[in-house]
Amino acid sequence: MLNVTRTLAATLLGAAAISSTASAQAATQPLRTADLATRLAHVRTLLQEVPLVDGHNDLPWAMRQFADAPLDVDAYDLTRPTPGHTDLARLRTGGIGGQFWSVYIPAEARDSGAARTQLEQIDIARRTIARYPAEFTWAPSAQALRDAHKAGRIGSLLGMEGGHAIENSLGALRAFYDLGARYMTLTHSATIDWADAGTDVARHGGLTAFGREVVREMNRLGMLVDLSHTSPGTMSDALDETEAPVIFSHSNARALTDVPRNVPDSILRRMPANGGVVMITFVPGFSSQRVADWNTRLTAARNAAGSDADAQFRAVAAFREANPLPRATLADVADHLDHVKRVAGAAHVGLGADYDGITDVVQGLEDVSKYPELLAELVQRGWTDDELRGLIGENVLRVLARAEQVAARLQRERPASTKTIRALDGAPLP
Repeated sequence: MLNVTRTLAATLLGAAAISSTASAQAATQPLRTADLATRLAHVRTLLQEVPLVDGHNDLPWAMRQFADAPLDVDAYDLTRPTPGHTDLARLRTGGIGGQFWSVYIPAEARDSGAARTQLEQIDIARRTIARYPAEFTWAPSAQALRDAHKAGRIGSLLGMEGGHAIENSLGALRAFYDLGARYMTLTHSATIDWADAGTDVARHGGLTAFGREVVREMNRLGMLVDLSHTSPGTMSDALDETEAPVIFSHSNARALTDVPRNVPDSILRRMPANGGVVMITFVPGFSSQRVADWNTRLTAARNAAGSDADAQFRAVAAFREANPLPRATLADVADHLDHVKRVAGAAHVGLGADYDGITDVVQGLEDVSKYPELLAELVQRGWTDDELRGLIGENVLRVLARAEQVAARLQRERPASTKTIRALDGAPLP
């Protein structure tokens, strides 16, 4: 019996050594195969090793807008197929291990109580996480995300989308951090009192003095500075000011799809020095120049119809009938991943799909179950296992951990800021 045990042990040690050698080779050499099933199996092994952390899912807004029962977390039952892109079964199939749940509020909310709307969105997200304790767990730190993945749960934390939510108050910013927000997108679709948006008129040339103070206070808290939706000037100013790595929670490469929501190469080239991550999104109009051009032509057709709503409706219908919507594809998204890897480096790319925040979807990436297919495409393109682990989650986990380290130092060095927008910038813009 002893000899059998020794033989078995030797066999297992030899197998482990072979496996270790194969893993080491895969880490540095691309694994290529034309067989999709083999690539998917390989990807699923990686997803067991590293939590797949997605930067942006708008499920809380889908729940708020749910026609059958708005704001009702119980009615929007994730144990069943949902009308949107996200439910528990599809999350499991997709291999999600960590999720920044976006607590988005529209720019227009600043006219009707932005902070109140933000609190309601945080409430929806936190009630959703609590409702499914076997699947979700609160994970507001890098280590908590790793622990959640080891426990077989989806580590959940929140991302605010739009600095209008803080209503020019650093105290509100701190309160939202305490409620679980671990990033804030500095702007959404509209320029605000202290930062220019990418899809609106630039009124400040980037960040104002108060905007820079917001970045400084986010660094002190350990809240990630998210530069999606911002203008290039705001991106550049934030990179000049921040002491911690930044993220783009859901943006693509402007060199491939020339729209204001995407990141110019000049900013991508600054990522290595900053240490940040650009999380590639699955929005068709940001992923495909064909779709972006179609959107531009559709807007022009609507605008040409004048201000009458019925005329605009007819113009849009006629345009759509004459010009079928082109489809963005999984390969288009993979092209953006390749581009960011090439310009910024493999350590500075991640995933931020924007599921449940989009209506049209990318062909091949229709819902949260489809991440393995995208990763399998990257295997075919020659991404190494180390590069894939970084994309899957290691890159953003590094960013989170570094932001926590910076915050610990800054909290020893300076107190919470009491500066105001009036003191730094004068009266806010009308």
